[in-house]
Amino acid sequence: MSTRKKYRSNYNSSRSCVYNINFHLVWTTKYRKKILSDNIQSALKIIIFDKCTSLNIFIRALEVMNDHVHLFISTPPNVNLVKIVNIIKGSSSFILRSNFPELKKFKCLWAPSYFCESIGYVSQKNIIKYINNQKY
Repeated sequence: MSTRKKYRSNYNSSRSCVYNINFHLVWTTKYRKKILSDNIQSALKIIIFDKCTSLNIFIRALEVMNDHVHLFISTPPNVNLVKIVNIIKGSSSFILRSNFPELKKFKCLWAPSYFCESIGYVSQKNIIKYINNQKY
């Protein structure tokens, strides 16, 4: 018989920790230029998904608009959020500017700042609905 406790499905656990750490992140293109066309948006979603997977970060919701990105993630407790944002923004900018000639003219794709909000379980459904309805 297992002595491990069963937790609600929104909780994760590691060897020594049970956690539910979520962030809603938003960042914009430099000067809010509307440069993220549909094909760039599709590529950016793949880039973000791949990068988050490699960093052991679970994406709860992701939407890319023509001038900004909404990302709702769950992270383990040992991650540094500033590093995560810098890695995602930096690598996505490099890859997009390498693959889309129209973006090469921009020295920086993203504005240097970003929005971050920690989200508890009660608000998760509302954040996911908000992000998923951005295009409608």
